[in-house]
Amino acid sequence: MSKIEKEAIDPNSSPISSGEAPAEPKISINRSEIMKAMEVVERDSAAIAESFAALFSSLRLALSEVTTTSVENMQCFSDVVGRLQESALDAATKGNRYINSCLRLNEEMKGMDNLAMQLKILRKNVDALDVAVNQLVRLF
Repeated sequence: MSKIEKEAIDPNSSPISSGEAPAEPKISINRSEIMKAMEVVERDSAAIAESFAALFSSLRLALSEVTTTSVENMQCFSDVVGRLQESALDAATKGNRYINSCLRLNEEMKGMDNLAMQLKILRKNVDALDVAVNQLVRLF
């Protein structure tokens, strides 16, 4: 037993004051007190073990919920991305059809310019013919 432990057990005995080495103190703890202390330690240990078990159970449940939520979120995200991809492809297809229709219309309109020129010439000829017919009708 160390010097500090001896003094802690019997603070009144001091080797300096008595001039001789202290004798080993007698510990007066009986078996029933030791058993009570052991029971308290055992109960506390069981309570700590139960607390840790509850903590790990809670952590396991939380991890399971987070994992499940993450999996559900990933499935939802996958569905959304799939639908977005379908919509984008559909929009791109419709956009290409629109562009192709505009190009065809543009080509057809180029032919319309030529037709419009021909109609203007024809209109001038019809007007000239009308004037000529009117002059002939006045002569007779």
